[in-house]
Amino acid sequence: MPEGPEIRRAADQVEKALKGKKIMEVHFAFDHLKDYEDFFTGADILRVETVGKAMLIRFSNGYTVYSHNQLYGKWVVRNAYNYPKTNRQLRFAVHNEKKSALLYSSSDIEVIRDEEVHLHPFIQKAGPDVLNDTVTIDQLIERINSKKFSGRRWTALLLDQGFVAGNGNYLRSEILFKAGIHPSLRPRDCSAHQIKAAAEAIIQLTVQSYETGGITNDIELANRLKAEGKKRAQYRHWVFNRAGQSCRIDGTPIEKITASSRRLYFCPTCQKTDDHN
Repeated sequence: MPEGPEIRRAADQVEKALKGKKIMEVHFAFDHLKDYEDFFTGADILRVETVGKAMLIRFSNGYTVYSHNQLYGKWVVRNAYNYPKTNRQLRFAVHNEKKSALLYSSSDIEVIRDEEVHLHPFIQKAGPDVLNDTVTIDQLIERINSKKFSGRRWTALLLDQGFVAGNGNYLRSEILFKAGIHPSLRPRDCSAHQIKAAAEAIIQLTVQSYETGGITNDIELANRLKAEGKKRAQYRHWVFNRAGQSCRIDGTPIEKITASSRRLYFCPTCQKTDDHN
């Protein structure tokens, strides 16, 4: 599933292709949205926003198209009406004279009046989004230590879009590693040092992933490995998808477990259960 950084990068591409240009045609695959197609013809796109893993395309006619990529959704921006060869199903398309923005495989698409966007169930429950909101380390520390979140396991908390919008599976593993937190712990089990490290990692890794196209590893190390001819999968992450390989810090084999029905990777020596600094 694409996570917050990937959706924000996709939104940047869609906005660059469509913003300020008259819409020639909009296509919806779903029958209940077909009546809206002509409604968008001739409108402009004002901006493209994201809330975590959801995208909001704001049109000049007072309506917004909400979409969520879910597990398999994928945005593609091409020259106008130049469709890629793919087995995916086209669900939503916006065309102007020069470009087409195409959403494949997602079924979570809605047309909403601008004034009602904040009432959408996903938008209502979404926590702060570090790529779009002003979020400080102190604010995250307060949130982590709150009664609402401090008693939940980190492994579930870091997937909860109501905690922080945009976090997903690879960010979960990477944040816990950078913070030195064992996946069995809850915030209330952690030291103040670990809590602060987690807040810092949530911001730093999310922003870095957005800026680099998904790299959460140390940038200098990633660049060095890339220069040595390593493939992207070999230098992209600290621990995610690296089961059995050596920890980049102390050489311990990375372990893989299942948590909240999703795979999680961690270093058993860097991520201890008894840090009380």
